[in-house]
This record gives sequence, structure tokens and C-alpha cells, in this order.
Amino acid sequence: MDTTQLSEKIKKRSSEAIYGDAVNYIPGGVSRNTVFHKPYPAYAAKAKGCYVTDIDGVERIDFANNMASLIHGHAHPAIVEAVTAQMQRGTAYTLATEAEYEFAKHLTSRAKSLERIRFVNSGTEAVMAMIKAARAFTGKPMIAKAEGAYHGTYDFAEVSQYAGPPEWGGIDNPNSVPLAKGTPQAVLDNVAIFPYNDIDRTLNILDKHADKIACVLIDPVPHRVGLLRGNQDFVKALYDWTRRNNALLIFDEVVTFRVNYGGAQQDYPVKPDLTALGKIIGGGFPVGAFAGRADVMKVLDPSQKNLPFPHSGTFSANPMTMTAGKVAMDLYDKEAVNKINAVTKQAIAQLEEAIRIADVPLSITGAGSMFRIHLRPEVPTTYREAYQNAEQKAVINKLLDYLFYEEKIMMINTLACMFSTVTGQKEVDRLAEGMLNAFKTLKPEIEKLHLKQK
Repeated sequence: MDTTQLSEKIKKRSSEAIYGDAVNYIPGGVSRNTVFHKPYPAYAAKAKGCYVTDIDGVERIDFANNMASLIHGHAHPAIVEAVTAQMQRGTAYTLATEAEYEFAKHLTSRAKSLERIRFVNSGTEAVMAMIKAARAFTGKPMIAKAEGAYHGTYDFAEVSQYAGPPEWGGIDNPNSVPLAKGTPQAVLDNVAIFPYNDIDRTLNILDKHADKIACVLIDPVPHRVGLLRGNQDFVKALYDWTRRNNALLIFDEVVTFRVNYGGAQQDYPVKPDLTALGKIIGGGFPVGAFAGRADVMKVLDPSQKNLPFPHSGTFSANPMTMTAGKVAMDLYDKEAVNKINAVTKQAIAQLEEAIRIADVPLSITGAGSMFRIHLRPEVPTTYREAYQNAEQKAVINKLLDYLFYEEKIMMINTLACMFSTVTGQKEVDRLAEGMLNAFKTLKPEIEKLHLKQK
């Protein structure tokens, strides 16, 4: 074996070797199921802009952007400079910081509903605290959420996240389905599940628990439901119901705040009482926040007696995240929002053309700078239509693997893309070309699925 062959063999085994050892220390070898690939995951070496290079030397275009969190891609120079300077001053203190105040002032200026804000460390934590604030304010225990919607890993928020046909029950009264084995029955009993965008059925379900529901939780463009926009009439109906029944309407905008300068809520005539934020507001660092009406957020105010909701967190509002987030969101101004949305719209148009050329039964949903491809010719309108069974997931995984290994393209595991501001026409053309090749290669399997769905 010559030197070149030996070098290639070593490079090829690098990720494999690390994974082979990692399984001895980490369950399954990874701490995030979303980065797992068979037979082993790729390990990142470096990233810049919208490109990531793994330790085997393979460079890929990144359309996942760390699950929608990197709005300006990787290692943006302005963010790197700001956080490097802050690191030299300290990464966290048992003191408040001016950076927290400045960032709070900026975020609350972007949407009228965000009157007061609290920072936490993840989107999951933001949703969890938002639900607890709603309970503290209303004095009621239950929440209501949409079937199939993802809101993080809090017990109550994850109910029916992956509900499937064997257990999801009738559409008029969907079951509360646990995600993790061992979820207490009391959790399931305190979560009412409704079908997204279905006004009559949803209101009937809410009415059954009106005296117990503290809040109705929705994502205005829920990714797991199908990346479908919430209908204007549906959101207005939920808002009106919560006014009548001493409950709060709360939005999970952890992902969707990227849709407009003021989030997806900017598109609706009614505003949520509370909003959870995360992902892009961290500038590439772990972050979460929840914000809303001043009177509701007062349940967290430590200056009052008999505090309804004591709340803290060791790394909440740490200056590294606050600094990075402020720079990132300053850069994500109205011009940047319009530009990234226009680039994404162009990408969707080119992918729809690729679908026509390949003549495959696929459709696309999305909003702003994000979209999702569905293995069906008609755009789904409900979670149950968008639901991916085992056969569909198998084909999706083959598409993703083809793109990852053959076309050097990274996407989110639902066959979705979340763009960054550094994504340009060059990358869009490569995506369209790679997807066309994937569609042609896997056309027989895609068509076979379609025939079974008929």
C-alpha cells in the first residue's frame, strides 16, 4: 500500500474510529439524535459561512444551519470579534450585565407583544417557563397544544409530538400520546390535544376543559405538523376563545421568529400574550427567551412579595450569548429579512422546477426562509396528511443520505431547509441540481410510495 492509499484509508476511518470509541461513553455515541448517521456520524472540523468541513476533509453546503439556529451561517466575523472581546472580560458572572439590558431593549422593540422579556438557555427551557408563567398567572393547570407540534423536551410540551395512527385516536378528540416511556398519566391528563387549523373541532375540545386550561400553545408555522402556516381565522378563533375563558394564547416562535423582522406573529391581526424565542437570537450560542404582556410577566418579578413564579438559571443571560445575540439580531434587520426570504423563494421555485423535470409526486410547504419537501403531490393541510410513516421515513432517509454523501448537501431530517443570510444563488443552484439528481435516482421508490397512498 503506497503513502497516498494509506493516507486515504486513515482519513476514511477517522469519523468511524471516533464513533467506535464514543459509543463506550455516550449512549448511541451522540448527544443529539439529529446528528446521527448510519453507519456512523460525520464529525465537524471547521465551518465558515454556509459550508461545513468534516474531519475526513469533506466540505458540504449547510442548509440545516444547526437546526435553524445560525441565521448568519457559521463564524460570522462580526459575531466572532464581539464574543472574543467579551470572552477576555469573562464568560459568566453572579452579577447582572449591561449586555442583557441592551439585548432585551432590542428584542422588545421588534414586536409590540414583547413588552417584557426573560432570558434562558434553550428553546425547550423558554417554552417550559412560558407554560409555568401562564399557570402562575391564571391559576389553572392544563395546557392545550396541536397534535404533532414540537415544542421541546418538557413533559407537557412534548405530548403527542410523534403521535401515529395506532394511538392518535379520532380526529374529533385526539388522544394525548406520551413521547417518552414512563411519562406520568397526570401529565397526559393535563394536556388537551387539538387538530391544527381545524377551528370547529379545536373549539369543541377546548370547551370541554375551559375551566382548567391556562394556555393554548401554538407554533404559527409548526415544522413537525408540516411547516404549514396557521390560518388567520384559526389563530383569531384561538385568541377569542382565550379572551372568553381566562386563558392565555402563547406562541412558540423559537424557529419562526426568522420569518419576519417581528416574527411570524407579524402576519396576524391578533397578538399572543406570551412568546417563546430561541435559536437565531443566540448568534450561534445556546439561548432561549420568553416575552409578552407586562402584567403576565410580572409573575417573575422578584421585587414583589409572595412571588408567584420564582425563576433563575446559572447561565441565563450570560454575556457571551447576549453579546453574540445582539450582534446577530442587529445584522438581521428588515433588509436582511427581505433578502433571505427572497433567496429562499427563488430556491423553492427552482426545486419545484426540479420536481417537474424529474416528474415525481412531491410538494413543498414553508414560510420566510424555511421550507419542507413532502412525499405527496398535493400540499398537506393537516398533521395527519403530513405524517411520515416508516416507509416514507425510509425513503426520506435515502434522499438525505444521497444528498449528504453524493451531493455534499446537509438538510434537516424532515427533508427541510432553513436558510442563512450568507446563502446565495450559487448555493441555491447546487441545491436544485443535487435535489434533481436525488429525485431521479430515487424516483422508483418515490412513485411506489405514491401508489400505496392512493
